[in-house]
Amino acid sequence: MKFRPLHDRVVVRRVDSETKTSGGIIIPDTAAEKPQQGEVLAAGPGTRDEAGKLVPLDVKKGDKVLFGKWSGTEVKIDGEDLLIMKESDIMGVIEK
Repeated sequence: MKFRPLHDRVVVRRVDSETKTSGGIIIPDTAAEKPQQGEVLAAGPGTRDEAGKLVPLDVKKGDKVLFGKWSGTEVKIDGEDLLIMKESDIMGVIEK
C-alpha cells in the first residue's frame, strides 16, 4: 500500500467477524453487521498543538483497535475496502 495519512488520520482494515453463531447457525453476509474492530495499517504523524509542536498519535501500525459503528470514511485502496478515520474516532486499543 502506497498511502500515507495526514495529521491525526488512521487507515484501518476491518477484522472479519464470526459468520457462525455459538449454536452453529451460519449468518449470511447480507445479515451480518459490519465489525467494529480493525487493524491499523497506517497512521499519520500527529497533530500540532497551539505552540506548533508535533503531538504524536497513541496508535501505531499493527494495533488492533475498537471503533464506533459509523466511524470513518470507507475507501477502496488497491482493491481493498478500508476505513480512514481520525484518531479521536478510535475508542481504544485491544491488547493481547
